[in-house]
Amino acid sequence: MMKSRRQFLIQAVPAALGLGAALKVNAQANRVDEAAPGSVALGYKHDASKVDTKKFPAYAAGKNCVNCMLYQGKATDAWANCAALGNKQVSAKGWCMAWAKKA
Repeated sequence: MMKSRRQFLIQAVPAALGLGAALKVNAQANRVDEAAPGSVALGYKHDASKVDTKKFPAYAAGKNCVNCMLYQGKATDAWANCAALGNKQVSAKGWCMAWAKKA
Protein backbone atom coordinates (compact mmCIF):
# COMPACT_ATOMS: atom_id res chain seq x y z
CA MET A 1 0.00 0.00 0.00
CA MET A 2 1.37 3.43 -0.93
CA LYS A 3 1.29 6.32 1.45
CA SER A 4 0.65 9.84 0.40
CA ARG A 5 3.26 12.51 0.99
CA ARG A 6 0.99 14.02 3.64
CA GLN A 7 0.73 10.74 5.56
CA PHE A 8 4.48 10.30 5.37
CA LEU A 9 5.14 13.77 6.79
CA ILE A 10 2.57 13.32 9.53
CA GLN A 11 4.47 10.25 10.70
CA ALA A 12 8.06 11.28 9.91
CA VAL A 13 8.18 14.73 11.52
CA PRO A 14 7.25 13.60 15.06
CA ALA A 15 9.69 10.68 14.76
CA ALA A 16 12.52 13.02 13.75
CA LEU A 17 11.72 15.39 16.61
CA GLY A 18 11.68 12.49 19.05
CA LEU A 19 15.07 11.29 17.83
CA GLY A 20 16.55 14.76 18.32
CA ALA A 21 15.22 14.93 21.88
CA ALA A 22 16.57 11.45 22.64
CA LEU A 23 20.04 12.42 21.40
CA LYS A 24 20.03 15.54 23.58
CA VAL A 25 19.01 13.54 26.67
CA ASN A 26 21.75 10.98 25.95
CA ALA A 27 24.39 13.73 25.64
CA GLN A 28 23.31 15.21 28.97
CA ALA A 29 23.37 11.78 30.61
CA ASN A 30 27.06 11.48 29.72
CA ARG A 31 27.97 14.65 31.64
CA VAL A 32 30.14 14.43 34.75
CA ASP A 33 28.25 14.59 38.04
CA GLU A 34 29.98 17.02 40.41
CA ALA A 35 28.92 14.82 43.34
CA ALA A 36 30.45 11.61 41.92
CA PRO A 37 33.42 10.29 43.96
CA GLY A 38 35.94 10.88 41.14
CA SER A 39 34.72 14.43 40.61
CA VAL A 40 34.85 15.20 44.32
CA ALA A 41 38.38 13.76 44.61
CA LEU A 42 39.58 16.00 41.77
CA GLY A 43 37.59 19.02 42.97
CA TYR A 44 35.71 19.25 39.65
CA LYS A 45 33.23 22.09 39.24
CA HIS A 46 31.17 22.88 36.13
CA ASP A 47 31.81 26.56 36.87
CA ALA A 48 35.44 27.23 37.79
CA SER A 49 34.50 30.41 39.65
CA LYS A 50 32.90 28.16 42.31
CA VAL A 51 36.12 26.27 43.11
CA ASP A 52 37.09 26.41 46.80
CA THR A 53 40.52 28.07 46.45
CA LYS A 54 41.43 27.32 50.07
CA LYS A 55 40.93 23.60 49.47
CA PHE A 56 42.36 23.72 45.93
CA PRO A 57 45.13 26.38 45.85
CA ALA A 58 46.29 25.15 42.43
CA TYR A 59 43.28 26.84 40.85
CA ALA A 60 43.81 30.25 39.31
CA ALA A 61 41.51 32.37 37.18
CA GLY A 62 41.85 31.46 33.52
CA LYS A 63 42.48 27.77 34.20
CA ASN A 64 39.45 26.16 32.62
CA CYS A 65 38.74 22.79 31.07
CA VAL A 66 38.69 24.33 27.59
CA ASN A 67 42.41 25.18 27.86
CA CYS A 68 43.42 21.88 29.50
CA MET A 69 45.28 19.19 27.56
CA LEU A 70 42.80 16.55 28.83
CA TYR A 71 39.78 18.35 27.27
CA GLN A 72 38.95 16.41 24.11
CA GLY A 73 36.80 18.99 22.37
CA LYS A 74 37.31 22.08 20.27
CA ALA A 75 37.73 25.51 21.81
CA THR A 76 34.19 26.35 20.68
CA ASP A 77 32.55 23.32 22.37
CA ALA A 78 30.58 24.12 25.52
CA TRP A 79 30.92 20.49 26.71
CA ALA A 80 33.43 17.81 25.72
CA ASN A 81 34.88 14.54 26.98
CA CYS A 82 37.66 14.61 29.56
CA ALA A 83 40.36 11.94 29.86
CA ALA A 84 40.73 12.52 33.62
CA LEU A 85 37.06 11.95 34.39
CA GLY A 86 36.36 8.70 32.57
CA ASN A 87 35.74 10.34 29.19
CA LYS A 88 32.56 11.87 30.51
CA GLN A 89 31.61 15.36 29.37
CA VAL A 90 32.87 18.36 31.31
CA SER A 91 31.99 22.01 30.91
CA ALA A 92 34.43 24.19 28.98
CA LYS A 93 34.10 26.63 31.91
CA GLY A 94 34.90 23.93 34.48
CA TRP A 95 38.06 23.02 36.40
CA CYS A 96 39.62 20.14 38.34
CA MET A 97 42.98 19.31 39.94
CA ALA A 98 44.06 17.33 36.87
CA TRP A 99 44.20 20.55 34.85
CA ALA A 100 47.34 20.79 32.70
CA LYS A 101 48.00 23.61 30.26
CA LYS A 102 47.22 22.74 26.67
CA ALA A 103 50.34 22.94 24.51
